[in-house]
Amino acid sequence: MKYDFTSILERKGMDAIAVDNVGGPGFGPDGPKEGFDFIPMWIADMNFPTVPTIPEAMIQRAQHPAYGYFSSREEYFQAIIRWQETRNGVTGLTKEHIGYENGVLGGLVSALTCFASPGDAVLLHSPTYIGFTGIITGNGYRIVHSPLKKDDQGIYRMDYEDMGAKIKAHHIHVAVFCSPHNPAGRVWEREELLRAMEVYEANEVMVIADEIWSDILLNGHKHIPIQTVSPYAREHTVALYAPSKTFNLAGLIGSYHIIYNQALRDRIRAKEEKTHYNSMNVLSMHGLMGAYSPEGQEWVDELCQVLSENVNYTCSYMREHFEGVEVTEPDGTYMLFLDCTRWCETHGKTIEELVKAGWDVGVGWQDGRAFHGPCHIRMNLALPLSRVKEAMDRLKKYVFV
Repeated sequence: MKYDFTSILERKGMDAIAVDNVGGPGFGPDGPKEGFDFIPMWIADMNFPTVPTIPEAMIQRAQHPAYGYFSSREEYFQAIIRWQETRNGVTGLTKEHIGYENGVLGGLVSALTCFASPGDAVLLHSPTYIGFTGIITGNGYRIVHSPLKKDDQGIYRMDYEDMGAKIKAHHIHVAVFCSPHNPAGRVWEREELLRAMEVYEANEVMVIADEIWSDILLNGHKHIPIQTVSPYAREHTVALYAPSKTFNLAGLIGSYHIIYNQALRDRIRAKEEKTHYNSMNVLSMHGLMGAYSPEGQEWVDELCQVLSENVNYTCSYMREHFEGVEVTEPDGTYMLFLDCTRWCETHGKTIEELVKAGWDVGVGWQDGRAFHGPCHIRMNLALPLSRVKEAMDRLKKYVFV
């Protein structure tokens, strides 16, 4: 491969929550016992160096010694338009449809406050991303979950009847839709998206779509932007994107929305302008331009090959060695969502005890209960395969015994 996905990246002391928050007070897992180093597999960022064109673009801009007020460059918008066309087959996207967001969750709140009042119910699928739970309830809204159901092959599917029934029962007019889904890892098929949108349309529901994982696709799966599946979807969806998951840029802060309906766009922009919170960082702008480059496209293609290998190896290993752990292989993202119900029942352990057993030997995975998985573990596989194999070896020797 052209890019380095095998070297172990030293992140300690570089402001990384994934390693610097381990074993200390506050947010973070306990540190490992003596004799074990820590393998970061919890926070959803990657342990790979990003594509070189990103630091090159930021360094080139930073060399100019003035960082005053600035305007968004035309090249910024054109980079997004090219990226969406090349990666997702989007046509008809213009500069006017694109707006900067400080983060996907911030954009979600801006949209939510335009179309619902505190106390109103919002529809989400479960399991659910912990960030949705915190930001929606923290702003005074009620979450109504429509659980995803596994089919005969163990694949998560939407329950369209349940969605429609709950929308009616709770008088819901806003839904948050995650595509690809975090933490289930589903890359939704066109027919699934169309059926979901038919439910929303029948009930006059506005959709806020988090598509931040849209570039992280495994084993040849293809992301379909929900706005492309029907005329209703195009006019009634606020889609939120970012290069942060794709290129490991969460610390730079910088997302964007795509909104085709001018009335929706005007309402959301008015909300954001009045708060004055939603200001682009000049280095974040140049970082996106470096990411959404031809070299960035090549880097992402290699990344998805590496992540596919990591996921395939891990799922196969777990099925062979960890009896009682139900592994659903994701279509996208680099996260596993492990159902440990049978293993815990068989061994008389709680999920808390199982998570702690992994931490003790340096496997820094994440308790899945916060994601509405009652006996689940969420696990990040975006690190060199050698570290993934080391984690599996430790789990086999010391945890799943």
